[in-house]
Amino acid sequence: MDNDSVFYSARTGPTNPLLDQLPSYQSLLYRRKPANGGSKRRSSSRTRMGSSGSGRWGGATVALREEKTPPLQRPVRELPRTMAEKRRDREQRLEQDRELSSWRQRRRSLHRSLKRLRADLQERLSSLVLWRGDIHLIEGMFGTGILSYFSFLRFLVLLNLVIFLLMFSFVMLPIIIAPHAGGNVTFNQADGSVCSVYPTSARRGLVIFHEHITDLLSGGGFLEQTYLFYGYYKVHAISFPGFTYNLPLAYLLVTVAYLCLSLVWIVQRSATGFKRNLIQDEDRFQSFCNKIFAGWDCCITNEDAARLKRSSLLYELKTDLEEERIKQKIADRSRKERCRIYTIRLILNVFVIAVLAACFYSIYRATIFSQKAQMEKVNFMRDLIYEYLPSIVITLANFITPLLFSVIINFEDYSPAFEIRFTLMRCVFMRLTSIGVLLFSLWSQITQCKEGPCLCGYNHQLYSCWETRVGQEMYKLTVFDFIIIAAVTIFVEFPRKLMVNYCGCGLMRWWGQQEFAIPQNVLEIVYGQTICWIGTFYCPLLPAICTIKYFFIFYIKKVSLVNNCRPATRPFRASSSNFFFLVVLLIGLALASLPVMVGVGQINCSQACGPFVNYTVSWEVLPRTVSLLPNKALRDLLFALASEAVAVSLFVITCVGMFYVIALAGAHKRVINQLREQLVMEGRDKRFLIQKLCQAQRMTPARPPVPPGGPQPLARAGRDGSAGSRSSWGSPSYHTSFSTNHSDAMFLANAPPHGSTHV
Repeated sequence: MDNDSVFYSARTGPTNPLLDQLPSYQSLLYRRKPANGGSKRRSSSRTRMGSSGSGRWGGATVALREEKTPPLQRPVRELPRTMAEKRRDREQRLEQDRELSSWRQRRRSLHRSLKRLRADLQERLSSLVLWRGDIHLIEGMFGTGILSYFSFLRFLVLLNLVIFLLMFSFVMLPIIIAPHAGGNVTFNQADGSVCSVYPTSARRGLVIFHEHITDLLSGGGFLEQTYLFYGYYKVHAISFPGFTYNLPLAYLLVTVAYLCLSLVWIVQRSATGFKRNLIQDEDRFQSFCNKIFAGWDCCITNEDAARLKRSSLLYELKTDLEEERIKQKIADRSRKERCRIYTIRLILNVFVIAVLAACFYSIYRATIFSQKAQMEKVNFMRDLIYEYLPSIVITLANFITPLLFSVIINFEDYSPAFEIRFTLMRCVFMRLTSIGVLLFSLWSQITQCKEGPCLCGYNHQLYSCWETRVGQEMYKLTVFDFIIIAAVTIFVEFPRKLMVNYCGCGLMRWWGQQEFAIPQNVLEIVYGQTICWIGTFYCPLLPAICTIKYFFIFYIKKVSLVNNCRPATRPFRASSSNFFFLVVLLIGLALASLPVMVGVGQINCSQACGPFVNYTVSWEVLPRTVSLLPNKALRDLLFALASEAVAVSLFVITCVGMFYVIALAGAHKRVINQLREQLVMEGRDKRFLIQKLCQAQRMTPARPPVPPGGPQPLARAGRDGSAGSRSSWGSPSYHTSFSTNHSDAMFLANAPPHGSTHV
C-alpha cells in the first residue's frame, strides 16, 4: 500500500473525512469562503496535498527527486549510507572505470587529481589566513559573539592594507622609481606670489631630544616634509620613456577608488547579514523556541565561558519576557500615562541635545584655541597639550556621554532591546559627529581672513598648506586614539583585575571584573576607521599607520580579554552583530565621504604645496584632463556622461531599482510569514492526528495471540468496520472507525519496527 493512500484515497475520487477535519484544511476553507463548494473543495484538497511539503505529502515528492538524482555523481563519502554500502559502491565504481576506454579513464583520473589538488590548495590557503589560530582560540573560550568583534577587526586590517597598497602603487611608487627608471619629474614651480610661500616647520641646528618626540607625536617638524603628508607631493607630471604619468589625476582617482572600494566591500559583506536579519524577524514564540532548543553555542569549551553563556541565555529569556510585559503595559496605558511618558521623553531628549551641543561647542572652541596657541612655542609639555587639546576634548566627550546616555535611558521606559539600540545610536552619532565638528572648526579658520575676502581663496597667513595641517590633525587623532586604548588596558583594566582578585572588600566585589563590551569596542575602531578614511587624502601613509595600529590593537584586546575581562552579561548575537558592525561602519564611511568631497570640490587648493598647485580646486584636474584628450568623440562622450541629464537619469533609475528591491523584499517577507503560518498549521495537523491515533488505540480491542503458523497476510477491513488480521509479529495494524457516520476507515499501513515507541 502506498504511504499517501493511508491519508488520501484518490485525487479525483471522494474526499477523505479525516483530512477534512484537519485544522489546516478548516483554516483554508475559512479564509477562502468558496462560493462553489464542490469544485473549490476538490481544488483546495489538491492544494493541500501540493503545499504540505513538510509533512507526509512532501516526503514522496522529495524522495522522487532524490531518486532522479544519480547517486554515482556524488563522492562516496558524501552518500548517506553505511560503511559497508560505501565500500560496495566504491568497488562498483572501480569496476565501471575498468570497463571505460583509456581516454575516459585518463579524463576521470585527471579530474580526480585536479579536485584533490584544489582541496589541498584551499586547505593550505585557509591555514595562511591572518590570526586563524588566535581567532579559533577566542571562539573556543568565549563563543561566537566576541569572535565577531575580532573578525571585524581583521577585516579592517585587510581593508586598510588594500587602501595603502593603492596609494603606494599609484602615488608614491612612481615618484620613488622615477630616478631609477629614466623618468623626468616635473615639479610645480612657485610663481613668486604671496600664496606660493611655504615656510617649513623643520628645526635646524642642534635639536633637543624632546622636540623630536613632539614632532613624532604631532606630525610636524621633520615629518612634515616627508611622504607622510600631502604637501610633499609637489609633482606635476612624471615623464617616463614612452608615456607621461599625470600624478594629480592619479592622486584624485585613487581617492575616489578607495572610497568606492570600501563601499563595495562593506555592502558585499553586509548582504549576508541583511538576508539573515530579514529571515530572523521572528515572532516571540519562535524566539523562545530558538533560544531554548538552538541557543547554545557549541564552540564553547571553557567552563567559565559555558557558565556565562548559560547566564546570557537566561538573561535573553528574561529580556524577552520583560519585552512582552512592557508591550502589554504599553497596550494597557491610559491617555494620562501616555502623556506623562511622552513628556518625560521630550524633556530628556532636549537634555541629550543640550549635552551634545555643549560637547560640540567645546570641541569647536578647543580646536580654535589649539590652532592659535600652536603659533607660539613655550615649553615641551604645554606645547604638547596644546597640540592634542582637540583630541583630548573629543576623547573626554566620547567617555562621558555614553555613561550619561546609559543613565538617561532608564527613565524613558523603553523595551530592553530598544534601550541598547537607541543608546548605541546616540553614541555613534556623538563619536562620528565630533570628527565633523573638528573639521568644521578647522575649515572655518582656513576659509576666513581677518581683513575680509582671502587673497588666495584661503587663509594663507595661518595655513600656507592647509591640507598638510588637516592631515596632521587626523594623524594626531589616530595616534592619540591608539595611546588611549593601550593606556586604558594597561593602567585601568589590569589593575582592576588585580584589585578584584586580591582585594576582598565589598566595594571591589560590587565593582567586579571588567566586562568586554562588544558594541563599545566596535565603536572605538569604527571611530578610528572614519578618521582613516578622511585623512587618507591629506596623509597618504595613514592607512599603513592604521594597519599597524589595528594589528597591535588585536593583540592588546586579546590579552585583555583572556586575562582581564569577561564577556558582557548582556549578550550580543554573532548572527546580528556582524550586520550591525558593518552598518555602523557604513554610516562612518558616509560621514567620512562628505568632508573629503567638500575638501576636493569646494575649498581652494593650497598654492604652495601638493600636486594641485596649478588648479583652483582639486576636482578641476579631471575635466581639464578630459578636455586635453585627442579623440573628440571620446571627449564628448565623457562630458555627456558627466552632465546633469545623465546624473538625473541615473538617479531615477537607481530610485526605481531601489523601490523594486524594497517591493521584492516585502514580497519575500510575506512569503516567509506564510511559510511560518504553514509550519504552525502543520504542527496543529500532527497534534490532531496524534489525538485521533490515541482515540483509535483506546477503541481497539485486545490483540489475540498469533497462531503457530506465523503471521497472516494483511486483510483490509470492509465498510462495516470489522478488524482484519495483524500484519506482522509485534507490529499491529489498527482498524479504527472515528465516528459512526464516517464511511472510510483508517489503517496503520506501515507498522513500526520492533522496539519502537507507540503513542
